[in-house]
Amino acid sequence: MSDTPKFEVIDRRKLKKDEEQESGTSHSTAETAPEPEKKSAGPQLVETESAKAPAPETSSDPEEEFAGEMPPLPSAEEMREQASAYDASAQRVEDLMRAQNPTLGAQPPIKFEHLVQQLYLSALMQMGAATPEGQRPRVDIIGARQSIDLLSVVEEKTKGNLTDTERRMLDTVLFELRMTFLELTKMISLQGVQAPPPKPEKH
Repeated sequence: MSDTPKFEVIDRRKLKKDEEQESGTSHSTAETAPEPEKKSAGPQLVETESAKAPAPETSSDPEEEFAGEMPPLPSAEEMREQASAYDASAQRVEDLMRAQNPTLGAQPPIKFEHLVQQLYLSALMQMGAATPEGQRPRVDIIGARQSIDLLSVVEEKTKGNLTDTERRMLDTVLFELRMTFLELTKMISLQGVQAPPPKPEKH
């Protein structure tokens, strides 16, 4: 069984229609709806129906399986309209920010280096780099590995499509993060070996 997290891609074009249909029945079902179960304070792992189902006898390509679960491809006209609406909405947000802070200049366009920097900083924070001085670092080693692996995916998928500067930046960031990860996991392993035995209980 694959360890890949299951998730569902939602076709947002159907949301409005579904909301209209549900609004007509919400009042009738409100009285008979069962009381929701009480949840614990901590996080819970929610499994989808596809995750609970038994694994098929023949393994399929994960990429093909993911493609089959995706909603229909939007048309070129829908893509243009959505992009135009998004740009207009983003501009309104920027105008509101400038109105509250007149000294704020125009926001620079997002480029490839911003993506690399975002993942780089996320991995560093997950490895405890942002811990205030004097406090014990809080390390999310699994999250750090995922962030580094995401950069590896970016590296693989952008081969032959980057400038020399972009390639050098990506290679340097990956090298530094992997070295930090190795040092951190080594420290964790040593701490585990050197941990004192538990104290015997007093009777």
